[in-house]
Amino acid sequence: MTIPSSNNTPATLIKRLLAICYDLLLLIALLFTVGVIAAGIFTFTVNHGNAITDTHPAYPVYRMFILTLLLITAFLFYGWFWTHGGQTLGMKTWKIKLISTDNQPISWSQALLRYLAVFLSWGVCGLGFIWALFNKEKKTWHDMLSNTRLIKLDP
Repeated sequence: MTIPSSNNTPATLIKRLLAICYDLLLLIALLFTVGVIAAGIFTFTVNHGNAITDTHPAYPVYRMFILTLLLITAFLFYGWFWTHGGQTLGMKTWKIKLISTDNQPISWSQALLRYLAVFLSWGVCGLGFIWALFNKEKKTWHDMLSNTRLIKLDP
């Protein structure tokens, strides 16, 4: 499904950040739920329900398991929304949509590349986001790396 070309006004940085804040509320609740369930299952499976502290031999595996699970959960959260309509709940609220640079919905590979690239954008003190203030198309680093863009939708 091609997006009509009249709707190609880039989303502003402030709308991006507001949508991120909104989505983080949902994502934190989801990560908390998944983390509690996974920690409980791991603890009961490995240590008979007793806490796994930093002195336990399975502690490094436990930490890597939980961290990996939470990163995968976050990717599936964003990836599903981005590939199924191009909007998270925060993006719907702020009337912005993620599309491919060729005006098509994005693929799972683009979603994965965007998800990984956003760590780069945040990892250098947010410079990847600030870049949008100086880019004529208001693109961030993760937009450019994943061949995607955020557009404003008509009210």
